[in-house]
Amino acid sequence: MIQRYRSRLSGPLLDRIDLQIEVPRITYRERSGTTEPESSATIRARVETARSIQRKRLAPHGLHANAAMAARHIRKFCPLDEAGQKLLEMVVDKLGMSARSYSRILKVARTIADLAGEESIQQPHLAEAIQYRGLDRRTA
Repeated sequence: MIQRYRSRLSGPLLDRIDLQIEVPRITYRERSGTTEPESSATIRARVETARSIQRKRLAPHGLHANAAMAARHIRKFCPLDEAGQKLLEMVVDKLGMSARSYSRILKVARTIADLAGEESIQQPHLAEAIQYRGLDRRTA
C-alpha cells in the first residue's frame, strides 16, 4: 500500500519537498524513557541564532533564508570540500537524484551547518541532509 501511494507522487512534486523523512512508530520503552528531552526554549534559541546567521549572510542579496537561495547563491554559500563533493556525487549518481534534489540537499546542509554554528558545511551536515531525501530516490 505504501509503495502504491508513493507511486502516485511524481518526481517533480517530490523534488519540491525539502525534507522527506519516514517517522517510525516509537515503542513504549522509548516513550517512557528517563532521558530528559531538549526543551523547546533551547531549540528555539538555536533556530533563532541560525536564522540570524542566514539573514546576515543573505541580506546583501535580498534574501532572508537558505531556502530562498538560487543556484548562484548555492555556489557561493554552499561550497564543499573534496570529500563532500565525492559523497554528493556518489549519492546523486547512485540514487538518481535530480538537479533540483541536489540543490535542496545543499540548502538543507547549509541550514544544518548554521544550526550547528559552523561556518562551512561538513560531511556530517551533508550526510544528514542526504538522509532527508528519502522519497525521491530511484526505485529501479
